[in-house]
Amino acid sequence: MNAIRDIPEVAALDARRSLVRIPPETDVPLTDRVRAVIDTVEFRRLAKISQLGLVSLVYPAAIHTRFEHSLGVYRLALMYLKQLAADERFAKSVSPHNAEVLIVAALLHDIGHWPFCHAIEDIRLPSVPSHELLANSFLLEGDLADVLRHDWAINPRDVVALLSEKPRDTTSRILASMISGPIDIDKMDYLFRDSLHAGVPYGRHFDQHRLLGSLVLNRSGNALAVTEKGKTAAELMVFARYVMFSEVYWHHAVRSATAMLQRAFYMLHGLLNLDTLFRMTEGNMIAELELAGDGAPAGELLGGLFGPVRRLYKRLAQYSFIEQRELYDRLARRPYPWLAACAEHFASVASTALGRVVAPHEVLFDAPPIAHEVQFDIDIYFPKEDRYRQFGNVSPVVRTLAEKQFDDYVKRVRIFVHPRLADDLRRLNNLPGLISQAIDLTE
Repeated sequence: MNAIRDIPEVAALDARRSLVRIPPETDVPLTDRVRAVIDTVEFRRLAKISQLGLVSLVYPAAIHTRFEHSLGVYRLALMYLKQLAADERFAKSVSPHNAEVLIVAALLHDIGHWPFCHAIEDIRLPSVPSHELLANSFLLEGDLADVLRHDWAINPRDVVALLSEKPRDTTSRILASMISGPIDIDKMDYLFRDSLHAGVPYGRHFDQHRLLGSLVLNRSGNALAVTEKGKTAAELMVFARYVMFSEVYWHHAVRSATAMLQRAFYMLHGLLNLDTLFRMTEGNMIAELELAGDGAPAGELLGGLFGPVRRLYKRLAQYSFIEQRELYDRLARRPYPWLAACAEHFASVASTALGRVVAPHEVLFDAPPIAHEVQFDIDIYFPKEDRYRQFGNVSPVVRTLAEKQFDDYVKRVRIFVHPRLADDLRRLNNLPGLISQAIDLTE
């Protein structure tokens, strides 16, 4: 093997043999060693974990799996490598072996995700490990580790380093930008795939082929950039991400379901063996949560999500960076235990105002988590001038949607309540004042 394009999986893009098809009418090349990876128990588990979890309660067709998404990301890794192999600086920095590590990392980038992973991680409980730590346990022992060593001649620790460690040299920085960066293979697949399955157009209105064809290295030669020809496609990708967060990932009913799951998990996590729970498939994990919550308030919350009748909590109030900013600032990016305590104080205040009992678990405060989304900041290369410029300096779209804090404009503070309470609470004369009172009691 003397070049990246000679890697069997990259060459298989054009060979049209041994393919598996995923939506939308996309052929993914499989070699024997790729089959060996995806046939492991650890990888097959992803076929029973939905990519979007609770989003399907609002968008019923959004039931695609992390298995499907992983195949899509793997295929994009091959396409990125095929395009960048012609770049002299890339070929000098990234050897065929490095490229094979990237291919495996693309396949396995979600291997540590458990069902409803991001919703649970966002509440930042000390007993909850990061999904990267769970991924490391899958990668460093068992059948998957054996496949990497014997079929790929790859040290599993090299995959772990690429997926979860800070890059230390030019090669690792380039590969890391392909896996997790402004125009990485993960975002390019999930924006399109999530949009497709949710049945909305927002994540599909950027030109993947144009963006792929414009990939180069940045001025420093240590991360991805795009040429001037890919500028519009990259702008549309920024906009696609903004709208998908606004209309799908942070849709108010999706956040209601998320808040219900988070509160139930918060109440139950001390009763659960989390290491065992996070290795389960989605159906088994739901059954384990329901068993632990049976007969308790957590069970009522879980029943509204996974029981025979969907019963999502209703939105009582909503605050954002541009609407009722003072309350937004007082509630956004607070630790989850503080938010739960604030919700309980509001339940007490609301009980007095209504003259009847509002149970603590019947009020949920949902707010942007402490961690922010990754900023969008890349170089644009202008070949005729042989010059690089920062994307934000040449694009009003990027300056508006990416350089300013992305989260502040798509992630709102919301207060959800049990459906039986919503109408009565909405009729209260001084709802913002009652919320402020609950905040004061919590601080």
